[in-house]
Amino acid sequence: MGTPSKGRIVWNHSTHLPGLIPILERLTYCEGISTITPAVIGNTKSNIPLLKIKISVPIRGGFKLIARKGKTFQEVFILTSLGQEDLAAAIAQALR
Repeated sequence: MGTPSKGRIVWNHSTHLPGLIPILERLTYCEGISTITPAVIGNTKSNIPLLKIKISVPIRGGFKLIARKGKTFQEVFILTSLGQEDLAAAIAQALR
């Protein structure tokens, strides 16, 4: 068989959460992840010093994630064949 296919990141925004893109790049190498799309960026009231990514809700073909750092959040959409637990494990691995 050939080499496993690498997922891709859709570049539709010029601004991203600091430190988010290298983590998303690592996720593109995860088997079962086809497309990662960073989306809306915004501000929150609470402050989270370290970058955190959590799975928010299922979407058709994948999941919506929320990445947070400082007082900023960014939505990220992932199209994947992975289940929620496997995706959470892949995210935890990419955050290391």
